[in-house]
Amino acid sequence: MAAFLGIEQSLTGQRWVGPDPDLERRAEGLAQRAGLPLPVARVLAERGIEASEAEGFLTPRLRDLLPDPLVLRDMGAAATRLVAAVTQADRVAIFADYDVDGGASAALLLDWLRGQGRDATLYVPDRIDEGYGPNPTAMAGLAAGHDLIVCVDCGTLGHEALAAATGADVVVLDHHLGGETLPPALAVVNPNRADEDGALGHLCAAGVVFLTLVQAGRVLRGLGRPEPDLMAMLDLVALATVADVAPLVGVNRAFVRQGLAVMARRRRPGLVALSDVSRLDGAPSAFHLGYLLGPRINAGGRVGRADLGALCLASRAPADAARLAAELDGLNRDRRAIEAAVRDEALTQVEARGDARLSWAAGAGWHPGVVGIVAARLKEATDLPSVVIGIEAGIGKGSARSVPGVDLGRAIQRLAREGLLIRGGGHEMAAGLTVAEDRIGAAMARLSELIAPDLARRGGGRALRISGLLEGAGATPQMVRQLEDAGPFGQAAPAPRFAFANQLIEAAQTMGDSHLRLGFRTPGGPALEAVAWGAMNGPLGPALIGARGRRFHLAGKLELSTWGGRERLRLRLDDAAPA
Repeated sequence: MAAFLGIEQSLTGQRWVGPDPDLERRAEGLAQRAGLPLPVARVLAERGIEASEAEGFLTPRLRDLLPDPLVLRDMGAAATRLVAAVTQADRVAIFADYDVDGGASAALLLDWLRGQGRDATLYVPDRIDEGYGPNPTAMAGLAAGHDLIVCVDCGTLGHEALAAATGADVVVLDHHLGGETLPPALAVVNPNRADEDGALGHLCAAGVVFLTLVQAGRVLRGLGRPEPDLMAMLDLVALATVADVAPLVGVNRAFVRQGLAVMARRRRPGLVALSDVSRLDGAPSAFHLGYLLGPRINAGGRVGRADLGALCLASRAPADAARLAAELDGLNRDRRAIEAAVRDEALTQVEARGDARLSWAAGAGWHPGVVGIVAARLKEATDLPSVVIGIEAGIGKGSARSVPGVDLGRAIQRLAREGLLIRGGGHEMAAGLTVAEDRIGAAMARLSELIAPDLARRGGGRALRISGLLEGAGATPQMVRQLEDAGPFGQAAPAPRFAFANQLIEAAQTMGDSHLRLGFRTPGGPALEAVAWGAMNGPLGPALIGARGRRFHLAGKLELSTWGGRERLRLRLDDAAPA
């Protein structure tokens, strides 16, 4: 297929690929039969939706998509034990991972328990001192003072740690890849257990927690006890689903769509405070969850106090929430400065190494709290699976981020089984690892070998997929709202990307340290605005900052932004090429 608009290599080094002719024909037929605008019909055609299914897809209802919680193994035991903790006034502890998914999962349980008149102890491990997941010392300490410990977003591989929790029941609510054996626990609810069929493997931990609370509600109903309003908790499930890069398919679509509507009501003090410090002015979107709120919640676990994010999300007092959100916002600024320094060093290593299958870098003293973000930046820059490792006292602790089609979590688990890692695990798109410094090179070489078949199936060459061509006059708020009905967009459900041909750049300026704002128009058409986040850190921003008065083909995603109560249309710019 010929390159779209003839662009074989854009400013970011990508070949533009237009819509598949067969898909375009199906989209045109769908548009006619279902009475939909063609851009919306294209999205549905890409998802394999037929005309008879269009209405249900555009208005996903949770009651239609929510699976029976009992299809997950150990669900009955987990929910029954949770209700028993309430009815027996047991002492409950929640052991949570330090990221958004862990924090949101913990907040869900804290909310639910408070609704039943019970409090719980929150324990979030320190990323540097304790590392990921439960550890024997912490679990033994919690078991000494509690009757039930619920591990959320962790625990599936914590055999030794869970064995240390003598005297307490342990329930694991997780989604990370499981091993061949389960840890010693009363219940391990995880759609990615080795003995599950994987049908719900796209759930994040908060989704698993929500299903557990649905089943717990059934148990409460059977006892004649009142049930909390679970629909009001979907804001936390939506936040975790997007921030943990879970695929926005199946029930996850409904979680996020309905969770965004709940969030827009501004009834959860923690999310209100985080939205305010993020200067979110208007209805939240999946983009805001992933790029504004998520990084701030994560900042506590990365460079500050690990439990700050969960405490903020669970806060019921607006003043407390505002204080916690302000602290997280400050930590996020610190995190960005640390990240920038590590990113520059890591990119230099990757470019010097020139591995065509894996982007990896390692450095002494690199802050463990930013290696995951830098790995994501390497992935974006190279379109390859990426690993970044910080080394301290001869031990490397790293994070990995993958590209679609490459199961990095499974490959890293195999490295651990082969003895090249001290430990490692995760899921398809993200994983963590611990490795001896003198084995880093061998481990990365082996990882490159393990992912080679997945990469070969994925195909080579960087391509930017374009959904269609738009004129400036065709980009309207009404069209964007119609497109939003086909969302939310994110992992495994990409937003449609449009090309604007032969655009005159009327203005170009930086925003903050790394962002770019453009003003452009089609000859004779309306003026439009484009924003490219982080563009000054790559080739796009420097190439366009002096482009005033020149013509470019532009490609990106349309969105509606609100500032000062005013709504405006803009293009979130992904790429450009000289016209």
